[in-house]
Amino acid sequence: MKRISAGILVIDKLLGGYEADCVTTVYGPAGSGKTNLCMFCLKAVVEEGKKVIYVDTEGSFSVDRFKQICQDYDKALENVIFIKPISLEEQKKAFDILRKNLNDKVGLVIVDSIAPFYRLQYSNTQDIQDANRELSLQLNFLTEIARRKEIPVLITNQVYASFDDKNKVNMVGGDILKYASKCLIELQKAHKGKRVAIIRKHRSMPEGKEAVFEIKEKEIVEAE
Repeated sequence: MKRISAGILVIDKLLGGYEADCVTTVYGPAGSGKTNLCMFCLKAVVEEGKKVIYVDTEGSFSVDRFKQICQDYDKALENVIFIKPISLEEQKKAFDILRKNLNDKVGLVIVDSIAPFYRLQYSNTQDIQDANRELSLQLNFLTEIARRKEIPVLITNQVYASFDDKNKVNMVGGDILKYASKCLIELQKAHKGKRVAIIRKHRSMPEGKEAVFEIKEKEIVEAE
């Protein structure tokens, strides 16, 4: 199975790397480290001589933060194509273009995050099924990229608290994302600034396996 490095030793130890022929979704609350995981993987891929497509739906990518983790950031960013949709329709068009035009020069597609325009349409429409169909279609496009072209797709996603159980975390998009993603990683905030990455779904790794890590200025390190 073709895999790529996450660019973070503790995550590679947890997963064995991101699988190239499927969608991996990393979800968790704000500040749990989702965008940091994207940036470190981006860095690892461009250092291998590949290009990266970065779909930034929330303006989460910070050049200042990337400078901290990548010494040769100017050269690295020359190999990143940023796409910044402003609606669910623009997002769909971007994914459709990508699935038809990507070649083997691209080593990674990042979507950070998949949820905001879906949530907006979901809250503004009376036909919830329309919003769900739209999200399913877009995830099909991303799955096609991964499976047909063997280009790994890394998605981040938001969470919300359950009405019945405030301690239970639900992923936006629910079963639609769970079905489309062959790898699901939940990020949780822990005490003293630590984070926990937990495997919730994987084709070859046990569910529930976890790793504790800390986000430093220049690296992400394993913690106890």
